[in-house]
Amino acid sequence: MRNGTSVVAAGHELTANAAAEILQDGGNAFDAALAGMFMTFVTEAVFSSPGGGGFLMARRAGSDAATLFDCFVETPRKRRAQDEVEFFPIHADFGPAKQEFHIGLGSSATPGVVPGLFAMHEALCRLPMKRLAEPAVRAARAGFPLTEFQAYLFTVIAPILTASESVAQIFAPGGKLMQAGETFRNEELAEMLSWLAEDGARLFLDGDVGKAIVEQSLSLGGHLTYADLKHYRVALRGPLYWTHAGATVALNPPPAASGALIAFGLAFLDALAEDGRALDALALRRAMEATNEARATHGEGLAERLAGGVLAKEIREAQRHPAAYRGTTHISVIDGEGNAASVSLSNGEGNGTIVGKFGFMLNNMLGEEDLAAGGLHAWREGTRLSSMMAPTIILEPDGTVTALGTGGSNRIRTAILQVAVNLLDRGMSLDDAVEAPRLHVEKCGTVSFEPGLPEMAQAEFRALGDKAHAWPDRNLFFGGVHAARRNPKGGVEGAGDPRRQGVALIV
Repeated sequence: MRNGTSVVAAGHELTANAAAEILQDGGNAFDAALAGMFMTFVTEAVFSSPGGGGFLMARRAGSDAATLFDCFVETPRKRRAQDEVEFFPIHADFGPAKQEFHIGLGSSATPGVVPGLFAMHEALCRLPMKRLAEPAVRAARAGFPLTEFQAYLFTVIAPILTASESVAQIFAPGGKLMQAGETFRNEELAEMLSWLAEDGARLFLDGDVGKAIVEQSLSLGGHLTYADLKHYRVALRGPLYWTHAGATVALNPPPAASGALIAFGLAFLDALAEDGRALDALALRRAMEATNEARATHGEGLAERLAGGVLAKEIREAQRHPAAYRGTTHISVIDGEGNAASVSLSNGEGNGTIVGKFGFMLNNMLGEEDLAAGGLHAWREGTRLSSMMAPTIILEPDGTVTALGTGGSNRIRTAILQVAVNLLDRGMSLDDAVEAPRLHVEKCGTVSFEPGLPEMAQAEFRALGDKAHAWPDRNLFFGGVHAARRNPKGGVEGAGDPRRQGVALIV
């Protein structure tokens, strides 16, 4: 990395390059984040789409407060009968294990990322939207070499990327999935993004894209109607603030689940530290187990006793909402003025059908197994989904600012917890904090861990027998934390998580 005053971290080189280009053109951190968002639709299409949702945690330079832009998906306002919808299972192949996902038009919730883009732009940005979309439009038209990581993701969800002729034409032309190194292009998406930047969010309401979404939904077995698109609103929320090691941590508040669970983990570690316990891998395991217990008991028990019961209420509020946790990418940006942007995006895995001739899939968030206690077709209508996405900003007492976030489904909260501890309690550099070995505890008690943890901790985990999963190498299972940091003197550092081929650039 070279000297500079701004920093970007993202999940793809072109995503980071797009943000850097906008910074060099005079844009602020929020302009750069939006340019990165546009680019993820092109380069990280497994995770991100104009048909999905997301969150931006934004902090203006010099402010003690941050704002959370919630543009995550909502359940449709009216549920069609089960025998009227297209909704079917596929099996994603992760190698050692397979996982069942559900796709089809009936798996799509109301998308929010496009209204979110324009709400963020109006509130925070200085460059025209057309300029912010230019790098993505250019890449989609010209094409770019498919990375090994993206090619691997294509193989994992191959049944989705070949589920219909429309999606196969983009991801598996000629009947064969695209391979690493081959040139991937999406000219239909390039045209749509260009129109979107010119016409605004109305393109997704009563414009051609909105019409295509609704017509496909009505004719091919989806739930979405014009009413869903018309009534969607971006929510601006105050973050859930938590103090740890003297730093203020701005977290994603309910209805998202992530913020309360990360704060609970930090509070539990604080309690251990007060008792003289070292915040080592064994302490982290205990914190993760306690957090799982708090989720299982809906904030009762330990959660009521910890931190005056505040977090118990937050956990219960998040659990009132149906949940969608899969398929996330992240962008972190801090500019030379000190503005900080932390953006997480998700499309689930996509519903298996391209919207009209516009080059993108809608989400499959209604195919989440955790969506409703009563079953996949029992979700509450017109409800913002809960999410585990955790765009986070940390403000330290000396003025150091860190923006971070990650993909990783239910491992998101444990990845953010560990990186925060590495930074605030262990004093690591940003690179070291992100690259340090991680562990994760499932609600069933299984402890998964990477090599490099202290031998004493590994021995204790291995003694669990079938409840221990020792990974041979660092793995994307443990998330991909992309982080940017700025100290009070203006020095910046960035870290793109190698687990997901992350990239960091100093501009």
